[in-house]
Amino acid sequence: MRSLFCDFLKASQTQKLTGFLGFSPFHFYICFVFLSVFSMRAPVCAVLLVCFLNDAAAHQFTEPEMSAVRERIKSMFYHAYNSYLDNAFPYDELRPLTCDGQDTWGSFSLTLIDALDTLLVLGNHSEFQRVASILQDTVDLDIDVNASVFETNIRVVGGLLSAHLLAGRAGMKLEPGWPCSGPLLRMAEEAARKLIPAFQTPTGMPYGTVNLLHGVSPTETPVTCTAGVGTFILEFATLSRLTGDPTFEDVARRALRALWKTRSDIGLVGNHIDVLSKKWVAQDAGIGAGVDSYFEYLVKGAILLQDEELLNMFHAYDRAIQNYTRFDDWYLWVQMHKGTVSMPIFQSLEAFWPGLQSLLGNLDSAVRTFQNYYSVWRQFGGLPEFYSIPQGYTVDKREGYPLRPELIESAMYLYRATGDHTYLQLGLDALESIEKISRTPCGYASVKDLRDHQLDNRMESFFLAETIKYLYLLFDPTHFLHGGGLEGDGSWEEGGEGGQCVLGAGGFIFNTEAHPLDPAALYCCSRHTQERQELRDVLLNLSQPREKADSRSKPANERAEESAQSQSESIALKPGEKKTPPALSCPVQPFSARLSVLGQVFSDNS
Repeated sequence: MRSLFCDFLKASQTQKLTGFLGFSPFHFYICFVFLSVFSMRAPVCAVLLVCFLNDAAAHQFTEPEMSAVRERIKSMFYHAYNSYLDNAFPYDELRPLTCDGQDTWGSFSLTLIDALDTLLVLGNHSEFQRVASILQDTVDLDIDVNASVFETNIRVVGGLLSAHLLAGRAGMKLEPGWPCSGPLLRMAEEAARKLIPAFQTPTGMPYGTVNLLHGVSPTETPVTCTAGVGTFILEFATLSRLTGDPTFEDVARRALRALWKTRSDIGLVGNHIDVLSKKWVAQDAGIGAGVDSYFEYLVKGAILLQDEELLNMFHAYDRAIQNYTRFDDWYLWVQMHKGTVSMPIFQSLEAFWPGLQSLLGNLDSAVRTFQNYYSVWRQFGGLPEFYSIPQGYTVDKREGYPLRPELIESAMYLYRATGDHTYLQLGLDALESIEKISRTPCGYASVKDLRDHQLDNRMESFFLAETIKYLYLLFDPTHFLHGGGLEGDGSWEEGGEGGQCVLGAGGFIFNTEAHPLDPAALYCCSRHTQERQELRDVLLNLSQPREKADSRSKPANERAEESAQSQSESIALKPGEKKTPPALSCPVQPFSARLSVLGQVFSDNS
């Protein structure tokens, strides 16, 4: 009896699971039926509890088991990667059903750029070096192509920046002064400059599309999504800090501040906005498609740049989100001005949210929401693009799963924060599902319909950039991107002028395409830029003769005091007196390390 009952309950878990142990209204209904039929309240409830406790107790993975999973993930990557090289390069993406390629986002050989840092994550230094050289020789951005400003930034600019910052670890020959210079950095800067014309609007909020050769078309629509306005601060601030050119960070901040001013009286933003008039065209507020990475970049930008303004913006939004959109640990879509529910659905892109919450230390909420999302995965073997929460099923024409990474991403963050092997089980489930449903002779195909597992002839570049990378990092807790390794084992490296910066020691921030950025590099290069500016100012002041008139215009007592101060600096110090060092001094101060505890970042003055 107990065995049949447990099997029946486990089968029922294809429905919505809520709460830490995975209970749902459906399960309570089943319990009620058994209570009514058998009138054995205590024994039946005990059986019910045992079943759920057995299911909730996650398998404890050993290191050999995790190592074996990592090898399977590597095999998955190379099956897809080699299929792209053999059948699709130099096109943007692989078409895995017909074994050929297509351009999708701008004819950049996009999959190769997106997959470059994944090669290093998997430990393939030689292929990283080969591909980096190929990209330098083949990628041409002076082309008459209309490109998505958002996608080009997160995939091309982000991918090139990440590869540049990881080039030293990959064994590439570095220019003097790296990471503040280098060929991949120059490519990233060139790509970003192609996007700058899109920001030349009265509001500072960018158009959604730009022609790489001619700029913004006069007929371009001014309507773009919220994420398309607010997802630049990571890449553009990194560019500005590395190159010393403030243009990129300035335009990204101007767009963020303009968007911030458009929020409703109840503190929410909509889904699509007119960047010229600042009027909201789509007024649905939520955390999913069209909005998601805006919130992500406020949090990650605050961490990467140690920026209180960005963090305060997010906290204000989060209060409104929790107040108006959160229901039973799901997040619905509501009308941005009234807070009334407009769409009671879960979108697969929302699955990044538990991971983001964990970065802020909100683990209880993150765990419960993750359990909801995981229950949907277990129902279909993937996350449908739209899922109706009241109906517990997919939404018409939104049944697909393009091998998105967001739930795996959250699992990685939550495993790092909690050590709970439930998240490893999700990773293994994801690997098994993708292998069983999506594998083809020429790669991995997007799932067109999760109900019958019909496939679509497309393999998005983010499958290699994000899905594979987060899967691998989930099962490699000592990876250098997690700050793993022991002192002296080469887990960090020197950089900057004279090798005076410590780089790669941990605290990497992933952009929304899973390209890791090193905060230490930003600090290193911006410090050198500041010191060079100070040196220029000193030399400029020395080259300009003092105005005698200014000196004569001062009172006699001030001139005498200045003269005495000047003399005191040129002779021996008085007993007990300490000389104050000048603003520009050598050697430079060491990098102030940042620590990460349960996802929270602390600086030295915390």
